[in-house]
Amino acid sequence: MSLDDVVGDHLGGLRATLDGLAGESRRLERWGADLATRLRRGGRLLAAGNGGSAAEAQHLTAELVGRYRGEREPLSAIALHADTSTVTALGNDYGYEEVFARQVRAHGRPGDVLVLLSTSGRSPNLVAAAEAGRSLGLTVWALTGPGPNPLAAASHEALCLPGATPSVQEAHLVTVHLLCEMVDRTLGRSVIAPSAPASKAEELVP
Repeated sequence: MSLDDVVGDHLGGLRATLDGLAGESRRLERWGADLATRLRRGGRLLAAGNGGSAAEAQHLTAELVGRYRGEREPLSAIALHADTSTVTALGNDYGYEEVFARQVRAHGRPGDVLVLLSTSGRSPNLVAAAEAGRSLGLTVWALTGPGPNPLAAASHEALCLPGATPSVQEAHLVTVHLLCEMVDRTLGRSVIAPSAPASKAEELVP
């Protein structure tokens, strides 16, 4: 297979997955509006994934705590896999299947949102986290590859994309950005203006 064929196959697979994502625009709009409303009222987003999906989950929380496009207030979002001391302690003491579920039980409150990412939808630790979230009254959303799968079944709602693992993972980044776009649209861009830098004279005032 030539290099052009390899590139063409990869991009062709991604296009098919993105076509599947395009059909989820209404769901993303609804999720974004719901998430924005909950976060504005003091709720929290918890997110988790394994491997590359962990990076996507952390990307989502970074965009919310920081900013996506326009300036706005910081929003409460925690990536459950990002605290290595907690993850390794829980894995050592309770087993890797519990590393997210126990954190959900620690941090989650009724009305919070839990977003779980998995290209396979079959990671036991994410399924356990979904079950813990539902039992505590969190709203659980999953981003997965082809359905049906155990994570989708354990969540309140799932956005299941067609395609191979690399295509699904790449499309999950697009999904994260679209979700942030919908959050910002609901809150209104430039909700707060960036702070103006202090003048040199102001900096000298005690």
